[in-house]
Amino acid sequence: MKKIALIPARYASTRLPAKLVQDLGGKSVIQRTYLSTLATGVFDEVWVVTDHESIQAQIQELGGNVFFSQKAHESGSDRIAEALSEIEGELIVNVQGDEPNQDTKALTDLVHAFQDESVAVATLMCRISAEEAQNPNFVKVVTDQAGNALYFSRAMIPYNRDGLIVVDYWKHIGVYAYRREALLAFTQLEKSSLERIEMLEQLRLLDNGYKIRMVETDHLPIAIDTAEDLANARTKIPKIS
Repeated sequence: MKKIALIPARYASTRLPAKLVQDLGGKSVIQRTYLSTLATGVFDEVWVVTDHESIQAQIQELGGNVFFSQKAHESGSDRIAEALSEIEGELIVNVQGDEPNQDTKALTDLVHAFQDESVAVATLMCRISAEEAQNPNFVKVVTDQAGNALYFSRAMIPYNRDGLIVVDYWKHIGVYAYRREALLAFTQLEKSSLERIEMLEQLRLLDNGYKIRMVETDHLPIAIDTAEDLANARTKIPKIS
């Protein structure tokens, strides 16, 4: 099974303009994400899928693969689905362009979930504290006994009504893996009401009867959404001389 990592890389961003081309210790954010994904050795090919010449040039500078998106897209999933018109692969992993420290074990475990032939979509989760679970910027997930997602929410789930039961809280890590046909089918579905309420595109899959296999990791990726996030990342990621 040919495994492809596709990194959607939209130039425009609301909270931190042009964040993917910002310097992060001698390389840009998107260059760091590309290089760390490549370095895991998990994938047969790694591609950046972008809508902007600056990002394209930065990846080509590294000798990397770039697909130039010709359409405007609402989500990263839609952007990488466009790239499948030219890129071959049976297993597609959507790596977030603003997460520059990808982890070998997490991505290996994610890919291994597809040894179960019933799995069409999988993604990552990590354990968090009850205090962290109250943060609406952290997307929480609850699963069934088989490890499939029951629901994702920005709210604190499950709601521990009397506080006497020991509860595990899980944060969703937004790296998705799809069988090719599942990704293409997903992008043809209409937005669901739950997706619009929570602003979480994965709820579209659950609303349409898809199962999402959750894979546990202890890796917390650095996500860069704001200038503060970028400053923090610069203290954690070694500088390239």
